[in-house]
Amino acid sequence: MSLAGKRIFITGGSRGIGLAIALKAAHDGASIAIAAKTAEPNPKLPGTIYSAAEEIRQAGGIALPIQCDLRDENQILQAVNDAAKEFGGIDILINNASAINLTRTEETPAKRFDLMFDVNVRGTFLTSQAALPFLRESASAGRNPHILTLSPPLSMKAKWFKNHVAYTMAKYGMSMCVLGMSEEFRRDGIAVNALWPRTAIDTAALAMIPGVDIAACRTPEILADAAYAIFNRPAKECTGNFFIDDEVLASEGITDLDKYSVVPGTTDFLADFFLD
Repeated sequence: MSLAGKRIFITGGSRGIGLAIALKAAHDGASIAIAAKTAEPNPKLPGTIYSAAEEIRQAGGIALPIQCDLRDENQILQAVNDAAKEFGGIDILINNASAINLTRTEETPAKRFDLMFDVNVRGTFLTSQAALPFLRESASAGRNPHILTLSPPLSMKAKWFKNHVAYTMAKYGMSMCVLGMSEEFRRDGIAVNALWPRTAIDTAALAMIPGVDIAACRTPEILADAAYAIFNRPAKECTGNFFIDDEVLASEGITDLDKYSVVPGTTDFLADFFLD
């Protein structure tokens, strides 16, 4: 398997899961555009588009940092076009950017509601829309184009809504993009899939949530390795799936997941949302 020569556009890749996926591809020499909002260091959330780009280059990849606010459709279109111009096209789109606010209805202000829907749902939809012409060109050239969205399997069980209905709707909105676009773009030869973790993942965003035991989490690299396996599968045969990280790895013969534990030897992990 290899992503050598692939041209990748990733949203929100300045840290965490997005950066881990980017670095995995960078080891093969892929070209990666990091489209995220953070251009200046934030004491609460380490990592900028420039620090991410430097890590990608050090890992062997070609990096293009692009400051982009996914709430602005013009910035999205400009970012995608800039990446395609710089790399000569786009083969892989990763809808990674996401806003989280785990609050009940009365504690969810309109500003937070709008942020989650603007970034998660609208951002995923409009970035996929902007990348579509280039992904079609990739398909025509036999370059195996993929869209991968970091969102959960769809479920209408009330338990996944009752404690944070706004966040759940926003994440499921991303998953509904996967459900619809996978069928819409199937005839174009563009794979559209979702990927979600079995356990909570140690990221800077998670660390900001009170009461989370980081020792009971896995590292972002488990999602990076799962994404890598998905991108190497034939786009025409691998689409419309809601993948879970450990299941993808198991299908590749990888069942010893201890290396992904924040604390090696851990057996009791904190389960992620949306999985029974």
